[in-house]
Amino acid sequence: MKTITKLYLILFAFITLIANAALPDIVDGEPLPSLAPMVDEVTPAVVNIATEGSIKQNLNPLLADPFYRRFFRAPKQPMERKTSSLGSGVIVDAKRGLIMTNNHVIANANQITVTMRDGRKLDAELVGTDPETDVAVIKVKDDNLVEIKFADSDKMNVGDFVVAIGNPFGLGQTVTSGIVSALGRGGLGIGSYEDFIQTDASINPGNSGGALVNLRGELVGINTAIFSRSGGNIGIGFAIPINLATQIMEQLLDTGEVKRAYLGVSMQDISPELAEAFQLEKETGAIINQVFEGSPAAQAGIEVGDIVLTVNGKKLRNANDLRNRVGLLPVGETISLLLLRDGKKKTVNVTVTENQLANNKPDVENTLLAGVTVSDLEEDNPYYGILHGIQVINVEHDSLAWRNGLRVNDIITSANKQKVSSVLDFQRIVDKVNDSLSLRIVRGNYSAYLELNNKTLM
Repeated sequence: MKTITKLYLILFAFITLIANAALPDIVDGEPLPSLAPMVDEVTPAVVNIATEGSIKQNLNPLLADPFYRRFFRAPKQPMERKTSSLGSGVIVDAKRGLIMTNNHVIANANQITVTMRDGRKLDAELVGTDPETDVAVIKVKDDNLVEIKFADSDKMNVGDFVVAIGNPFGLGQTVTSGIVSALGRGGLGIGSYEDFIQTDASINPGNSGGALVNLRGELVGINTAIFSRSGGNIGIGFAIPINLATQIMEQLLDTGEVKRAYLGVSMQDISPELAEAFQLEKETGAIINQVFEGSPAAQAGIEVGDIVLTVNGKKLRNANDLRNRVGLLPVGETISLLLLRDGKKKTVNVTVTENQLANNKPDVENTLLAGVTVSDLEEDNPYYGILHGIQVINVEHDSLAWRNGLRVNDIITSANKQKVSSVLDFQRIVDKVNDSLSLRIVRGNYSAYLELNNKTLM
């Protein structure tokens, strides 16, 4: 027993000695690897963003009635509700004071305050924003800013080490590390154009708009979202590739808005069955299943059944990849497409034009649909070519349609049990219908019926 006790004492003393011993600075003549020098160089370019704003409230119609409030002594509800948010941003141009962040970080903001790593607080103004890619650019005035260098995000590989820097949960600047888990992630429902870098570097609420950098301290992406069932990080985070974000930023700086280029085709992914039918070695590229009359694609000679393999020499992953690359091009640019037609490769040059469908967004003239704006399904919509219907692009808060559950991005597939294929169809069906209206909508992965009637207008 005494021998066992002695062994425990010796083992405890040995463990304590190891625990108290400092790690050596050099092992075998080489310093221990550390991210500290890179982090110290990069973090001055990552800022915290705080916003204050307001949004319209979804009011109870009874509480908006003066007679009801007086009779029941109900308090008057405010028309607007104040909002605030915390996020992150990256200084991308020190001379001009330009900071890149996410649209959802500064949405509805009346005041934007930027806090630097050294504690300086600066007022920022909005330069421009693109909700469809969730990219925004703001601007500050200061002579002592540090910018970050850009990497070529197209050259990233799964397994590359990355570091995420941001302001999670409002704690202040925080650094986490991980690897690139996947590339080209899309179909997540986060934005209309999705080509995300997936990483397991911890990204949490407040990290949005922050930097995803490589081990050289170069910016490879803007942290945007996480996949989580609890709201916390589970190792699946997404960042906008910096090449994509830069394209958006340049358009915002030039014109203050982003104009979507238009090719004029409907397309789909290459399934295993299609790959076998077309004798393809890989299931990559996009097959054209419709070419619209008078479109740039039609003028360039693109045909149904063509398989697009590359755009400007770069291989395509899938149909979503083609949609992204075209939709993010400057209007008027000429691109080179490598096609596979009848087993032979063919190169065509296409000059993309502005998407005129984006300008065709008429307000629906109907009492039940007051405050609702709809549009034909555009080429960049994930339901394009899959569903027949129209997209809701605006619903005013506290409108009848809003109170009955209609939301932005809903797809209306029928009205009063009649199929809807276009805005013109919809207008014809709902014209002078002001007593009740039944809408079948698709939202995400489910569908539902919404009943609108004039009884709720009281």
